Parts: sequence; structure tokens; C-alpha cells
Amino acid sequence: MFDIFFISYREPNADSNWYNLLNRFPYAKRLHGVQGIHQAHKTVAQTLGTSHFWVVDGDSIVIDSFSFVAPTDIWADAVYVYRAKNPVNDLSYGYGGIKLLPRDKTANMTLGNVDMTTSISNNFFPIDTIASTTNFNTDPFNTWKSAFRECVKLSSKTIEGQIDNDTEQRLNTWCSVGDDQPYGQWSIQGAQQGKQYGTVNKDNLQNLKLINNFAWLENKFKELYD
Repeated sequence: MFDIFFISYREPNADSNWYNLLNRFPYAKRLHGVQGIHQAHKTVAQTLGTSHFWVVDGDSIVIDSFSFVAPTDIWADAVYVYRAKNPVNDLSYGYGGIKLLPRDKTANMTLGNVDMTTSISNNFFPIDTIASTTNFNTDPFNTWKSAFRECVKLSSKTIEGQIDNDTEQRLNTWCSVGDDQPYGQWSIQGAQQGKQYGTVNKDNLQNLKLINNFAWLENKFKELYD
């Protein structure tokens, strides 16, 4: 059994999602308020005594059938990512998914990679099981931010090991599907603007890394919509 960590920052639904998780898994732990996606995960990893740990994002709800059972013959340095259901556009893949991360690799990862999960280890295994719903569509900013960040990664093709056909299909879906869902129009706008930003800056690592700076994202949103 590995530790389950619920990592939250400013997600409006984080407290309710946390209590839902705690109700089913009372041994789960929470890290809240650490700025920076990479730094939050490093903080958790540096406190552990076990080889791996589970991560549930602050906007995620674990589905009833998932019970945090690790794959058999787990690799010591491997990253495992489960699928998450996107409530806006109905995609199901690793975006927002539950992760099983290796302690040592995570504790010592560099902070400069655009996509954290795929850059922790060379051994990356997507698991074809839907384990959660990523409920990012809670308000205009958080919906826009989530779509923008993901589509910057997809359009710039910075995610290591991605398959081009899958990437294009997901990018097109983000940019066109879900306007009838709560805050769906904010998701589509964020996706389209993220696609444009990622395409323009695909060779500019410094600009791409800005998507992990939440203060920059807030300012970007205000520039566009205030």
C-alpha cells in the first residue's frame, strides 16, 4: 500500500473533493497551497519513506470502482498515469488523471520541464483505466486556465512520447467540443488561445514554461477578459 496524496492549490471544489476522498480512504493525506506544480510534488516526495506515492489532483473525484491498487511487478523508477474523464468534452486520457509516482525520481526532478509528469522518468506507463473525473470547469478562470495549459502542451508537442494522431484529435476536441456544458465556452476559448500560444512558442522554452506560473496565467486571463 502506497500513500495517497491529495494535492490542491486554489481549486474552488478542492475541499469537497478532499472530503469525498477522505470518506473512502481515511488514510489519505493532503498537501495544500504550495505554489508551483513541480514544487508541490517534490515537497510530497521528500517526506516519504515508501518507493511510490499516489497523487490525486485538487479538482478530481475518484470514481467508485477505483481502489488504488498498484500494478503488479511495479518498476522502481516508473511513472503510472490513469485516465480521467473530462466532463466538458468527454475525452478520457491522462489529462488530470490519478498518478502513481516514484519517490526518488520525483524528489530529484528538475523544475524546468513544461510537462511535469512525462519528464520525471524515462519509464512512463499510461494505464488504460478510467480512475477519476477531472472537474476543472468550476468558474471562468479555472476552466480557461486548465484548457489553455493543456492545449499549449498539445500544440507545442512538448509532451514526451506523445503520438501525433492522438495529439491532434485531442487538440481539435478541446478547441471545438463542450460549449453546452457548464463553463464550456471558457474551456473552448482557453483551448483555442492555448493552441495559438503553443504553436507560436513551440521553440521558445522560456515562454512555454510560463504556463506553470499561476500568477502569469492570472495576468494573462485579465489581459484578455477584464
